[in-house]
Amino acid sequence: MTKVLVLHSVSLVRSALAALLRSEGRFEVTSAGWRAAARQTESLRPDVTVVDLDCPGATAVLADDGRADRQVLAPPSPVLVLASTGAPGLLHRAFRAEARGYVDKDGSPGRLVRAVRKVAAGERFIDASLASAFMEADPVPLSPRELSVLTRAAEGDSIAEIACTLHLASGTVRNYMAAATRKTGARNLIDAIRISRRAGWV
Repeated sequence: MTKVLVLHSVSLVRSALAALLRSEGRFEVTSAGWRAAARQTESLRPDVTVVDLDCPGATAVLADDGRADRQVLAPPSPVLVLASTGAPGLLHRAFRAEARGYVDKDGSPGRLVRAVRKVAAGERFIDASLASAFMEADPVPLSPRELSVLTRAAEGDSIAEIACTLHLASGTVRNYMAAATRKTGARNLIDAIRISRRAGWV
């Protein structure tokens, strides 16, 4: 029996995804919101964790710097992302975070089932439509740490909260914010968040 954890901030959506997987294959499925993610991965040790990239909070599991953000899925679980072709920046971020599967949200339910089986077996799965989006995407100009800081800022965290969460000094957080603003060609931090969201990086 393949153990699957579905993470989503919207209860109705995660319940629907869990019901779909239960009806289509031999899966033991648990669904949870972001606050329960770390606890569920630790207790369940799922074979696959399914994450919707468009879901608020999803970027927390896409940290690719090996530090605090990644603890949301501790111990690590192979990640399968649900994505759309319109967010190539997020696809790149998921790739840098070593997600194992990429399923187009406009595809059939059977594609998701097949992807879960592949990832659980230790293989990769990438929908062809998303592979094209990968190739068309511009490279992300921000470092993993700059992305982490900008993502937290975009979610409304203060400098003090970001510093505490990422185990950084407040001055270091400000430096990362300034670097992100400069690299995106933005006028200020709010503009940098807007540009990064439009590009699909946060």
